[in-house]
Amino acid sequence: MKVRAALCAALLAAPASADPFEQFGTAMKYGLPLAAAVCAVDQDRAEDFAVRGILQAAIVWGMKEYFDGAPISRRPSGEGKGFPSGHTAAAFFGAADLAGKCFEDKAAAGALAYGAAGLTGLSRVQAGEHTPEQVFTGALIGFSLGAASFGIGSEGASFSVGMRF
Repeated sequence: MKVRAALCAALLAAPASADPFEQFGTAMKYGLPLAAAVCAVDQDRAEDFAVRGILQAAIVWGMKEYFDGAPISRRPSGEGKGFPSGHTAAAFFGAADLAGKCFEDKAAAGALAYGAAGLTGLSRVQAGEHTPEQVFTGALIGFSLGAASFGIGSEGASFSVGMRF
């Protein structure tokens, strides 16, 4: 129930003037990580989730700064700081956490989360905000850190990447 409320709030927060598909992508940028955060709190793994989320955002921001001015960072509009796609990274971060840790025995729910993240990336390409390469890199960063588990806040530290669905 909490997950649905979080997703509804994210959908309502999207700008009304945007194209509906672009609006969906923006909503999923916030909605998927928010739903995953609610699940992480419910499962008593908030610290691990927060560290991975901050690391994901820092990597995306750092790469945008580092590659600014390089051809790979040029958006289709000609503007800079397009590499990697932050919307896509955030959406895949949330989807990977949900699919691997919250929807362990719910394959359809995990597939829907990944589908929503994929549509987020597609919406960024369709809106002319990113190239496919920028979106793919964002997806890879988000998936890697969303599926990881550092073991922070537990008795031992570990690093494992798992996806069950």
